[in-house]
Amino acid sequence: MVMVWHGLLAKAAPTVVTGMVGVAAYEALHKVVAKAPLRAATVSATAWALRVAHEAERRAEETAERARLTVADVVAEAVERVGEEVPPPAADSGDDRATEADDAER
Repeated sequence: MVMVWHGLLAKAAPTVVTGMVGVAAYEALHKVVAKAPLRAATVSATAWALRVAHEAERRAEETAERARLTVADVVAEAVERVGEEVPPPAADSGDDRATEADDAER
């Protein structure tokens, strides 16, 4: 019976030692990660990304406003060249069914 226990312990010992080494490595890594300024780095990176996105949005708005003003200037100059007051184009109501019904009646 003693030989059976001895054989069992001999086979189990490497597994136990491997498990203990794994636990020790996990705990050491956990302590290092806990001390690392991971959260601070994440917050800094997120703040930087938000600043970049805000700047891109501001530039896009400025560009769109410049384009709108340029188009308005071109339209105003074209109206001036025509020499008469031209009514603006009618806004699309978005209701295509009314147009189709009107076309069918004609």
